Amino acid sequence: MKDPTLFDQIGGDALRAVITDFYDRLFADVMIGFMFQGKPKAQLVQREWEFTAGFLGAPNIGYSGRPIRTAHAQHTIFGGHFERRVQILRETMADHAVPEAVQQAWLEHTEALRAQVTRDKGSECADTKELAPKLSIAAPENPDRPIKLGRR
Repeated sequence: MKDPTLFDQIGGDALRAVITDFYDRLFADVMIGFMFQGKPKAQLVQREWEFTAGFLGAPNIGYSGRPIRTAHAQHTIFGGHFERRVQILRETMADHAVPEAVQQAWLEHTEALRAQVTRDKGSECADTKELAPKLSIAAPENPDRPIKLGRR
């Protein structure tokens, strides 16, 4: 007996419910919802379902949409927009109790597509611990002057 695929772990109907809710949230979102105005939600849900089901290992599922880079090229999508979409995806999967292995694979696959979706180079959120040592607070000589932040 073969091991269940990630698609088997979530199931086709549950995957469709997650994606439908996800797109409802995207369309209504105050930060990125404007990007979806006038777009055919049902068609986007179907394409996303095909795409996601395919990389999760569903048998005999074909993606009928355009290549990712082509589909997103006509839009100016910045790193912050991409991050917001990822956050909404995380929240939606958590609310639907998507199995951890499926969540991890889905998020990793999404992140791997970043360069095809946004041309905003370096748009990944940097670890703030890496940046913290580069910033220092200069003690003010005069308590009435504001604290200056500068690079070491």
